[in-house]
Amino acid sequence: MARNSSQLEAANKTILDGIKKRLDAKKGRWADELEGVLWSHRTTPRRATGETPFALVYGTECVIPTEAEIPGIRRRLLPEQENSNTQMMLDELDLIDERRDSALVRMQNYQNATARYYNSHVKQRRFHEGDLVLRKVFQNTAELNAGKLGANWEGPYTIAKVVRPGVYELINMNGKAVPRSWNAMHLRKYYR
Repeated sequence: MARNSSQLEAANKTILDGIKKRLDAKKGRWADELEGVLWSHRTTPRRATGETPFALVYGTECVIPTEAEIPGIRRRLLPEQENSNTQMMLDELDLIDERRDSALVRMQNYQNATARYYNSHVKQRRFHEGDLVLRKVFQNTAELNAGKLGANWEGPYTIAKVVRPGVYELINMNGKAVPRSWNAMHLRKYYR
């Protein structure tokens, strides 16, 4: 369910960005532009799948409204017989599962490549029990009225326990435990 929700949010963000780009000169008339934005969203191939959402649903590429009235080269090369077009559409529907499967494989390969790229640029921070660290300052822990010139890091704290790699429990310099465990991305080594 969470995955579908995030996919829906991503699609909505793309549509909203498309509407914003078209509305620079047409203030307040977003409803007039929505149809064109949706059409372009549905008929643009995605990088991850290599397919358009329309093709993954219906098994064939869509025909733009003007091409339905005035045939383009794609439609002129098709045989004129109505039965052959119907047969070609049925053949495409037979192959839609294969098309979706290959799109799924391409999407998984794309996700793996993206994860490899991201992970190759992540700096591993490993601490051991007894190490001194600084903790990132958050809004709820920042000094009142410090503004932009306030400290970005606070501490030092001592690593009390390694919960698992990258997750640590802290104690302050007085030996009092700091609530909850802390992720390594919010900590950095303290040098005396």
